[in-house]
Amino acid sequence: MSRRVPPQSGTSGLSRRGVLKSAAALAVAASVTAPRVADAAPTTFTHPGMLHNAGDINRAKVRVAAGTDPWLSGWNKLTANSHSQSTWTNRATATIIRGGDGQNYSLLYSDIAAAYQNALRWKVGGTEANAVCAADILNAWSKTLTSVTGNADRFLAAGLYGWQFANACELMRDYSGFDLAAAQSMLADVFYPLNNSFLTNHNDACITNYWANWDLCNMASVLAIGILNEDKAKYDQAVTYFKSGAGNGSIAHAVPYLYTDSDGYALGQWQESGRDQGHTVMGMGQMGAICEMAWNQGDDLYSYDDRRFMKAAQYVAKYNLGQDVPYTTYTWGTGQSCAQSSQTVISASSRGQIRPVWAMLHFHYNRRISLDDKYISAMYYNLVAPEGGGGDYGSDSGGYDQLGFGTLMYAK
Repeated sequence: MSRRVPPQSGTSGLSRRGVLKSAAALAVAASVTAPRVADAAPTTFTHPGMLHNAGDINRAKVRVAAGTDPWLSGWNKLTANSHSQSTWTNRATATIIRGGDGQNYSLLYSDIAAAYQNALRWKVGGTEANAVCAADILNAWSKTLTSVTGNADRFLAAGLYGWQFANACELMRDYSGFDLAAAQSMLADVFYPLNNSFLTNHNDACITNYWANWDLCNMASVLAIGILNEDKAKYDQAVTYFKSGAGNGSIAHAVPYLYTDSDGYALGQWQESGRDQGHTVMGMGQMGAICEMAWNQGDDLYSYDDRRFMKAAQYVAKYNLGQDVPYTTYTWGTGQSCAQSSQTVISASSRGQIRPVWAMLHFHYNRRISLDDKYISAMYYNLVAPEGGGGDYGSDSGGYDQLGFGTLMYAK
């Protein structure tokens, strides 16, 4: 049996069994420099400092060279992916359309996956041909893309592909053949205005109309562009929205109800849980990306509001492992009139869907800060590991909603 606790109270995210172990680990962690929980951008930005920092890259490089698992298994997933081949040819185009007539956005997400994967192969394996390929893809799009359009889905494209493109650029920023200035300008001129428009106006809809992921991907894009461009105002905009934004992507709205299960684990109901599990798991990847990028700039959003995101990830993992979780009727306003709609039960649609989002969460909560993440851990080890990336999880856009390769880059 589970009991619901008021949203503002919460619990620690630990099981009763893990409290003593974690208390000791946190005491040790407190003796070293820890990310701040701040309201302002870093004084100096860290590079590389989005999904991967210098330590992540060096660890992967050393462990792969030594042939050590699980890093080697993660590397093998990367090198087997067709997008990671240095022979990839970009398909840069001036106008990307998502939603409505003439959709062509697969050109962009496929090329971003190729740029990111080639950049990883260069960073970890040191192969120049992969660096050339990644730089060529990013340079071509930076100098060609002038608009992202379509129906309301254009905001999804601007969010998802904005933060992903910026992450590939961050890996390549110190490569001589990469035109960083062109990428910075394109992201600020093409992606950011759409990101900002959505977070500010929500396509003129009721503030609760759009699912959490719409906010989250646009928040992630603003954050990533802020880091790449060393733009403190954009960085602060994203972090502030995470903490207190009006839409469903801010932490209290994305995780509206908190519980404790019969084993003492803190759980948090995700905003899209009554919709389907594919989008719910997608949310773990989008919010996880925000938290990881902020962490690498010194801000601990992973722990914000008494680790509210960890509680959500435990909840989502537990349900997608086939176990029962509590559910509180979720009611929201839709359209422009805010007409009321409700979901009375959790959705089993696409339950157990595999997406490469769990390594990042497990290796943060369990290995970085030594917490008992029972359900996240089981989701990662039992169903997902080793993680691949775009191209490994189907050909539609959902398979490219996250960059992946967490086993290679986060295992500790």
